[in-house]
Amino acid sequence: MDRRFRTRLDEVRRDAQVPPGLLRGLQSRLEAFLRPFVASLGRDETRENAGQYVRGLLSNLGAKTAEAIAYLHDRDRQGLQKFVGQSGWDHRPLIAELARQVGRELGEPGGVLVFDPSAFAKKGASSVGVARQWCGRLGKVENCQVGVYLAYVSGTEHALVDARLYLPKEWTRSRERMLKAGVPSGTRFRTRHALILDLLTEHGPALPHAWIAGDDELGRCSWFREELRGRGESYLLAVPSNTAVRDRAAAPPPYRGHGRRPQVPFARADRWAAGLPAGAWEAVEVRPGEKGPLVVQVARGVVQARTEGRPSDADEVLVVVRERQPDGTWKHDYLLSNAPPETPVAEFARVLKAEHRVEDALKRAKGEAGLADYQVRNWGGWHHHQALSLVAAWFLTAEARRGKKVDPVVDGTATPAGDRPGDAPGARVRPLVSGAADDGAVAAAERGGPVLPLEATQPLATAAA
Repeated sequence: MDRRFRTRLDEVRRDAQVPPGLLRGLQSRLEAFLRPFVASLGRDETRENAGQYVRGLLSNLGAKTAEAIAYLHDRDRQGLQKFVGQSGWDHRPLIAELARQVGRELGEPGGVLVFDPSAFAKKGASSVGVARQWCGRLGKVENCQVGVYLAYVSGTEHALVDARLYLPKEWTRSRERMLKAGVPSGTRFRTRHALILDLLTEHGPALPHAWIAGDDELGRCSWFREELRGRGESYLLAVPSNTAVRDRAAAPPPYRGHGRRPQVPFARADRWAAGLPAGAWEAVEVRPGEKGPLVVQVARGVVQARTEGRPSDADEVLVVVRERQPDGTWKHDYLLSNAPPETPVAEFARVLKAEHRVEDALKRAKGEAGLADYQVRNWGGWHHHQALSLVAAWFLTAEARRGKKVDPVVDGTATPAGDRPGDAPGARVRPLVSGAADDGAVAAAERGGPVLPLEATQPLATAAA
């Protein structure tokens, strides 16, 4: 087994030990947590539906669909299905509250906004946005929906904040198809990059950050990088290994006395990196471990990049990060940045590490908060489910952070006397809506998620009604 994986597995197993008192008062905390989110929903019935839906997303159901969640709460499925898929309530206030809380709780000047498209495989052609397109989960072009996600990454935590559904051109060309799927009138085709800029415009002010990060789908787009520069944003964006770059520090070929003076030719980024001297690489420790720190090597240089067939109008820093694999080979990441060339390589490594966190956040939301478990076909239903799932995932993050700062008074050993101090045996916690029954409670916890640094694990996510 790989040394780094074994080290992280041991750390996660130790961290998975949940003190008995940690769950004390969990149900009441969930209710208090939900109040600012459901406050905008107006009707008591809508607020109660939202509360029950989030409880279902936090439960141990195998498939967290509206139907399964309804049965969990011993109620008819049609009411909850209508709430998610057909009701006209606005999900935007919930997302605005989520962004406000994430910025308040996790915000720091060096924060990183990470953007990432994520696909959901779907059968048929009726679900909104479904088309044959690249599905990263399956590693091939497949019938799927694609959502564009924004995650916020601080030095200690990360959280998904918002999502936009991508509509392929074939959808926006059919007014009848869009109308049937409930797409708002006037919606036009927007590239994924344009959707990301919309997310940045909406949430950037609420999320303190120093960097924008994303995968090579974002980095290879020259106008997107240009737009970020125009907005005064600092970025570190992945690019493919075959990206053409012109080394600004290299000497041009000799001038032959006639015609234009020759310029340094463009070369592939991977070949540029292969030609670097050993002294160009700097070692950076990115994570401690029981068997020694995990160290990567970083090199950089000022280049002119050529993407999408045209040279960039501004010089950028090409950053190459390589990591030794168990078989002795090197794994490379290639990135472009508009940061000053003298930026410490450790800072570039930190931002790259943050960029990888969006996958962790998506895995958490899909695995523990039902992000991919929806069975809705229309525009409103997709965004309703996504918003409630992101809220549920944020609750798990809040509980994980709380678990690292256990109060021995509040979180003492649980007793049969009840869920909270002073509760009598069998006492019930006041429901979200006055007069509405609520027998659901989050009553168990388990550690889960991908292998990642301890400070970024998301440990709490199983519940029973």
